[in-house]
Order: sequence, then structure tokens, then C-alpha cells
Amino acid sequence: MVLERISMMFSTARAAFVGSSLLAATATLSACATHSGGQVAVRETMARASGPALMPLPSSVAFSDGALPLSGGFAVSWSRPPSAMLRAAAARFLRRADALAGRVLPAADRPAGPGGVPVMLRIEAGQDAGWLTVRAKEDYRLVVGPDGVTLTADGPDGVIHGLATLAQLIGRDENGAKIGFATIADHPRFAWRGIMIDTSRHFVAVETIERQLDAMEMLKLDVLHLHLSDGTGFRVESHVLPELTAKGSHGQYYTQAQIRDLVAYAADRGIRVVPEFDVPGHALALLLAHPELAATSPVDPEPKNKNTAALDPTLPATLRLVRRLYGEMGRLFPDAYFHSGGDEVEPDEWLKNPKIAAWMKAHGYATPQALQAAFTAEVQTVLASQGKIMVGWDEVSEAPIPADVVVDVWRSSKFIASATAGRHPVIVSAGYYLDLLQPAGQHYLVDPYDPAANGITRAQADRLLKKGGRPDLVAAFVKEPAPPPLTARQKALVLGGEAPLWAELVTDEMLDGRIWPRAAAIAERFWSAADVRDVDDMYRRLAVVNAGLQITGLQGEANRWRMAARLSPGSVDPVLVLASATVPLRNYNMNRYVGRHGHRLDEIGEIATPDPVAATRFSMLVGRYVAGDRGVAPALRRQLVAWRDNDAAFAAVARVRGLSEALVTSRHLAVIAGAGLKALDGERTLPAPDRAILDQEDAVISRSSDVSGSSGGGVSLPAAGLMIAIEPAVRKLLGL
Repeated sequence: MVLERISMMFSTARAAFVGSSLLAATATLSACATHSGGQVAVRETMARASGPALMPLPSSVAFSDGALPLSGGFAVSWSRPPSAMLRAAAARFLRRADALAGRVLPAADRPAGPGGVPVMLRIEAGQDAGWLTVRAKEDYRLVVGPDGVTLTADGPDGVIHGLATLAQLIGRDENGAKIGFATIADHPRFAWRGIMIDTSRHFVAVETIERQLDAMEMLKLDVLHLHLSDGTGFRVESHVLPELTAKGSHGQYYTQAQIRDLVAYAADRGIRVVPEFDVPGHALALLLAHPELAATSPVDPEPKNKNTAALDPTLPATLRLVRRLYGEMGRLFPDAYFHSGGDEVEPDEWLKNPKIAAWMKAHGYATPQALQAAFTAEVQTVLASQGKIMVGWDEVSEAPIPADVVVDVWRSSKFIASATAGRHPVIVSAGYYLDLLQPAGQHYLVDPYDPAANGITRAQADRLLKKGGRPDLVAAFVKEPAPPPLTARQKALVLGGEAPLWAELVTDEMLDGRIWPRAAAIAERFWSAADVRDVDDMYRRLAVVNAGLQITGLQGEANRWRMAARLSPGSVDPVLVLASATVPLRNYNMNRYVGRHGHRLDEIGEIATPDPVAATRFSMLVGRYVAGDRGVAPALRRQLVAWRDNDAAFAAVARVRGLSEALVTSRHLAVIAGAGLKALDGERTLPAPDRAILDQEDAVISRSSDVSGSSGGGVSLPAAGLMIAIEPAVRKLLGL
């Protein structure tokens, strides 16, 4: 999903640009929650009361006064002999707890102290027959009191989830690390809570994937969807079809031994690995090895667009290839579900082939969608014979297909309604695309039952069609009247959701920072109750949770520092200060920017994040200030001074490609920060040049919300692909 995704993904509400813009919605939602029932109000009040930053927020949580010191760590015991998997889970918990509590010295060098806090792990049943399935027993109960910790779980997954929550309860005071008293009962809202990583467009090292699995365990995510074959590359060693690896991998692939180890690594953490090998579209990597199966011949090994090449579904040999490939990969990936792709089949690949067109006419297939539905049914039969449940992107549901096919909805909510009406199980990816570079708060407000707000306007659709956009996909994204609410039967078919990260602009070094911490907010949406929707409180907790993820193994922040240090050795701060106030272009506008600059991503754009903590905090403080809280003025002033004065420091280091492109952005930030300082002093009238800069940056923000590919009223994409994240908040200070 590349060019079409770049042109036609979800439209973004500009009001969701940064955290401050979400405050009004937050207040409304909080009020609604308070009036909808006392339980919701109590839960959200407790979450806000500067207690531990729990994420996902548990089903029921009560904090009480009191805490136990952690100078001696924890001492784990079991109500029954644990399995090797559970022993390993406890060992990981102890290592993470030591890191979070600051017990970083080797055990032999630690000063003598009191014994560890006792942790009793009680498992109600020895084995869970539903382990590593959508029927796994995930509930747990956790009590922390004067006598220590008791964790009771129905199965292994409950133990893993309970230990993740226990680690989040670790805090600090003047006496050092502590564990606060709490009583928690918890269970997930959805069984399928996943992340999708595209390893085809940019190959991802095994150790990088393992870091994501560790973080997923801590946030109670339980499905890793690996996109392993696309136009750019085929990424798994094949013994049955070795030519696929030899010709389609370009030398970068996972050995079968590595895959087995990765699947086992995930299973130890209660995480299922679902593979995707995309057919019949996105097939260039397959066709490099088997050009005789191409819908369009000859196969160009270096086409302008590597994502349009498709298999010829009318050839018996095509299905034979799929059967052999899926049979081998199905044995390598033991999960019951197998993703066969099915997205973005270019109609002309089939319609412009006279043999395929004649075959369609002879067999009564009036449209490419009908032909694809027939092929989908054949693929489903193949997978069912191999003991697998087929998953496909929502294009597979546009014509009648077997009811057993699981529909992965990526375009809009109407496909949730239509697929569940056709009795198909559904996975919801719409609204959770991490590569859109949208803020965590925007994803957080999307419910898997109704990701509304997706789509494009009719005017945008008309512009796309004039630019050569595919009519079928353009039509799929046009905003339509919202479908009626899902019935109870339809809701029962929604398995859960996934947060996809397509990797056109994501290197191995960037992966941690592009997935996290936003995936933690999405994890809460998949786990916690639907009425847990306080964006302000989510951001409060997210900052703490992200710190814990970095302390215990993620490298997102460390890699950002490394990238900045590579560009500005010995003087990293000016780069990071600029990044703290800016965000990369959103909604695939960064893809457009990179494409216009020789397909090179300016490094400052890699360093900038969709949710810069300083900018988000500043925007929230502005919300409080304009609401009458003048006590936050000193903090606002300090931050604005730091951003204003950073321009000179940045100019001194921005003498290399990757930084020099951002000189204009740095200067504009200084002007905008200066305008904010004047507003705090009561001066709200700006000189014309300063107002022009403010308006220019405001237009860039509006332009980045447009997914239509239009000219945006003449607004060009900014240098370095950066937007000034604090502009809306400063505009609010100025009363504009």
C-alpha cells in the first residue's frame, strides 16, 4: 500500500494537531464520562490523581496510602511449579524492575539491605488450552499491600500481563524506589491487539524486532503481524522455492532458523506472530523469480512503481506457486491465522492483458473485483486445507468471498460495517496507521467499532481523479454518511485492531521511535474500556510509560541522540531543541517531500517525532493559561525563551546537509516563540513580517492535513519536511 496510501488515506482534523488542540475534546469527553456513570468518573479520577502511570488503564484499579521500599528488589514465589515460560517471564520482570528501581549494580556489589518484597504468583489453572490463540485466558488480579504482592491469573497470559502492570507501579520518593499499595482487576476489551511491521520496504534486523516484542509484552499487545513480501523484497528463506530468496530478497532475508527463534521469542511473551505474503498484487519480488506468472510482461525489475506488478490469477501455475509457498511458510509460522494480503490490485494489470480479459469474459467475471474474489476463494481453500484461517485486506471483501475470511480493514469504517454484515470476522487497522505520523491523541480517540472521521471530501476526490488517481480507490475513500452503529452480532465479529507501520521512510535505526510511544496509546484503546478517553491524562501517563520503555530496552531516544550527534558532533543540543518544537509532515506529505528531493529523507526529519514531549506539554499549559491559570506563565516563558534563543545556536551547527535545510524553520520558530513571549506580556499585535511567518506556518499545518495531493492553495512543502508544532498554541496565546 504505497502510492494509493500516499494519495488517499484518512483525512486529518486540523484541530487534532497537537495536545493542546485536544483539550477541548478532552474536557467534553471527561464530562460525558462523568455523567455516564460513577464507575467511569472514579476510574478516571484515580488515574489523574498523580498516581502510577498505568497503561493500558486497568478495568478496575484502586490506590491506597502506603508503599513498600524496593531497596531489596522483589522475591518471587509460586503457588504451583511454573513452566519454563513462566520462569523466564518472572526473570524478565525482575530485570526490568531492577532497571526501573535503579538497582543497576551487579548483585555481588550491591549493599546489604532488607530482603525483597515478596511476590506470590497464583495460577488458577496449570495450562490454558487457548494459549496463543484469540481464546487465551488473559484476566488477572493484583494486590499490593503491607504483606507484599499477590498476583492471581487464570492462565500464563494473565501472569505476563499482571507482571507488566506491577512494573508500572514502581515509583520513587525521597527514600528511593517503592511499590505503592493497589488493588487491580483487569481484562482486555479485544482479543486481537497488534502491531504490523513492514520488513519488505526496509529490512529490519532480528534484534530490532525482538525489542519491539519486549515492548509489546509490557503494553499487553499480543499479535505481531509481519509484512514479509511486497514489490520491494521477499524476506524469508525458502527451501521449497529457493529462487524466491535468491532473486526476490536482494540479499536481505530471515533464515528459517531465525524465524523459528523469533516465533519462540514472541511466544515466550504471549505474543502470536502472523505472517503476510501478499498476493495477487504487490508481487514484483515474486515475479523476479517467476516472470512467467506476471499479468504484464515483460517484468521490469526496476519499475518506477514497484507496487503495481500483479500475478496472473487465470494461470493454474499461479495457484500452485501460492500453495507451495503458503504450505512451507505455514509450517514455519504456526499461528492459526495467515495473512494473504489482497490489497491494491491495479485493475489495468489484468484488463490490459488481452488473454486475462478474454478469460474473464469467458468465465463471467465482469470486473477485476469479481476476478479477485474468485482468486481469494481459491486461496482461502488452499489455506484451509493447510489448517490456516485466511486474513486479507478489505479489498478482498468487495465481492462475495467465503465467510471464513478475516477482513483487515484499512480504508474506512464502512468496510467494518459491510464485512461484519457479511459475517466476516474483522481486524481494524483504519485509524491506527503509525506511518501517517499523526499524534498519539488522534489515534487514541479512534474506537475499533467506529473509526469515523476517515475519508476525503468530494472536492479532494475530484482533484485526485484529475491527477490520475484510480477511480475505485478514490471512491473507497470518499466521505459518506456514517453507516448505522454496529449491532451486537456485528460487534462480536470485531476481533480487535492493529497499528501498521509501513516502512517507505523508516530505517532500522528509526523503527523504535516511529512505533513508540504512540503504540502504547493505541494499546490502551485495544485493551481498556471504550469510555477511557481522557487525552490529557493519556499524555501524562504516556510520558512516564515511554521513559520506562527506554529504561528497559527500547532505543528510540538513544537513536535520536545518535542521529543528532552524527549531524552535529559535540553540539547535539541545538538540534534536539529544534526537534522538540517541530513535527514531521503528516498524512504522507513527508513521502511527497522526500520524493521531490531525490528520495532522500533529511536527517532532521528522522529525528523529529510526531509527539514531541516539550511541545505537547507547552500546548497543554497554554490551554490552562487561556482558561485563566496564570500560575503556568513562568513555565511557558522559560520554554519560549529556550526556543527563541536556540536559533543562533542552531545556525552555528547547521552547516551540513540534513540540518541546513532547517535553517528557515529554526528562524521561524524563533519568531513564533518571540511572539508568544510578547503575548505573555500583554502585547498581541505583531509586526507584519512576524504575522506573515505565523500565517505561513499555519498554512503548512493545514496543508499537511490534506491527503488529496492538491497544491494546497499554492503552499509549498516546508524545507526539511518539518512543521512548527507550537504554532497553534502560540496563535491561541495571541487570541488569533
